[in-house]
Amino acid sequence: MTIGVPTEIKQDEYRVAMLPFGVEELVARGHRVLVEAGAGLGSGVGDHDYLRAGAELVTSAEEVFGQADLVVKVKEPLPAEYERIRPEQMLFTYFHLAASKALTEAMLDRGATCIAYETLRDSAGRLPLLTPMSEVAGRMSIQEGAKYLERPQMGRGILLGGVPGVQPAHITILGGGIVGANAAKIAAGFQADVAILDVNLDRLRYLDDIMPANVNCLYSDRHTILEQLQRADLVIGSVLIPGAKAPQLVRAEDLRRMKSGSVVIDVAVDQGGCIETSRPTTHSNPTFIIDEVVHYCVTNMPGAVGRTSTFALCNATLSWVLKLADLGPDGLIARPSPLREAINVYQGRVTNEAVAAAFDLDYRPL
Repeated sequence: MTIGVPTEIKQDEYRVAMLPFGVEELVARGHRVLVEAGAGLGSGVGDHDYLRAGAELVTSAEEVFGQADLVVKVKEPLPAEYERIRPEQMLFTYFHLAASKALTEAMLDRGATCIAYETLRDSAGRLPLLTPMSEVAGRMSIQEGAKYLERPQMGRGILLGGVPGVQPAHITILGGGIVGANAAKIAAGFQADVAILDVNLDRLRYLDDIMPANVNCLYSDRHTILEQLQRADLVIGSVLIPGAKAPQLVRAEDLRRMKSGSVVIDVAVDQGGCIETSRPTTHSNPTFIIDEVVHYCVTNMPGAVGRTSTFALCNATLSWVLKLADLGPDGLIARPSPLREAINVYQGRVTNEAVAAAFDLDYRPL
């Protein structure tokens, strides 16, 4: 099989979908790997590293898409890439289709097979390809929140940990999954006052056991959310329903309860956002202000720390890329497997129920 690795073209995206050790593994199994020149530079990986590993270097994305049976990416295809996708070509990347009708329709029109990192579940029901980037985003959310709480960034002028004699910041984290747990861990290290909310009592009990004393685990309901918004200096939105649009837990009118200069970091913006006033932003222009609340809604947060993120992602994806390459398109469809279940779009039809429900499209399971 020919596997293609294009350069990511999303603004401020510095990750790459495959490292040289992945190329070595694929070539050793008899596969051909095409890498677009410069694809790894944002992660500190040079073209010569790929060549040494056995990749063929090509000069354009057109060559990658034009020859590859399987295209491995980091972020969803952008409009400039739609026309490059061939019917029945397999794409393996983060799609987040439920957040974009235009992208979903484009993939249906192209007749591609779209295998989404974020919906792949292993035999234990975990999300192994979403986890590493959720870890990065959760930890980054506190780093970015600390920055935008500073007064020059239009924040309240709050130091997360305070100092002796001065209260620390109050941080509210909506969702106790991988993002929320990692955010809480870093926030606790800053000595902030932290509340983490979730509807899963078993998860709350687990978090309560492992978190330090300055993290309070609370059941998430409308009353508790509103109470927390009034107290919060920083709100982290980290709610996830795999494959589906994120539920909006904070309404537009709720912002009026928040302090002037407080900050919201909506990590769920990739899946539509859990704060009603969120809209996608970029690392170059990351924030906007509504009702005196600073919104940070960057859709590819881990892209800013490309080297860390690329290694974390490729550690998780490589074994699945190897399986996908060895199976081929016919083997992928032939029998149930985590890869087969992660197909969101297959040759012009939606095969993921949550994506179909998001846009009232026909759902046709494989």
